Amino acid sequence: MTTPRDLFLVTVYDAAARPVEQGDLSLALAGAELVDLIDAGAVTLDGELIVPAPAGAAGDRLLDEAVAALRRETPYESVEDWLWRRGRGLGVAYLEALEADGIVAQQRRRWLSLPTGRTEAADSPERARAHERWASGEPVLAALSAAVGIRDEAAKDLASAVSDAIVTVVAAVDDAVTELAAVRQRREIEDAAFDNVWRGL
Repeated sequence: MTTPRDLFLVTVYDAAARPVEQGDLSLALAGAELVDLIDAGAVTLDGELIVPAPAGAAGDRLLDEAVAALRRETPYESVEDWLWRRGRGLGVAYLEALEADGIVAQQRRRWLSLPTGRTEAADSPERARAHERWASGEPVLAALSAAVGIRDEAAKDLASAVSDAIVTVVAAVDDAVTELAAVRQRREIEDAAFDNVWRGL
């Protein structure tokens, strides 16, 4: 299992009562992939730029896709740009992968704002591992969970528990989710104003 898979599972199972926007989750999943790629030595950060190491398999289909998607020529991509580019539709990709692996099972009711029925985590070692990581308050998973609103606060010891590069990634996820929320709010205001014009208000 990987950090993005664990994040998806705790969103489905441990925090199912808290709805998560598809875009928020996709951004956080892209950040979680980058965390795992840093841990695996597949990339390093030069400030906020992602510097890929020589290509190698990550041992997970979606992480291998992430490695293949890395920009390998200068100018390298920033963490922020990676989150927006790689994150597009990533929630659906993880849902489909976990369903294909039998780790989550689709039910009839809707879940999230993904175009599927409600999803339930299967009773599996993968789900148990994700739950244990979630329940223990593991700093990276706690921070990413807080960014998408399924945990009240991030682990306060993140900076002392992980490298500066991972702190940079988590901070970028938090900023991107905040920016996306602001975009949604602006659109709601604009849509409401447009509706009011048509109603003659």
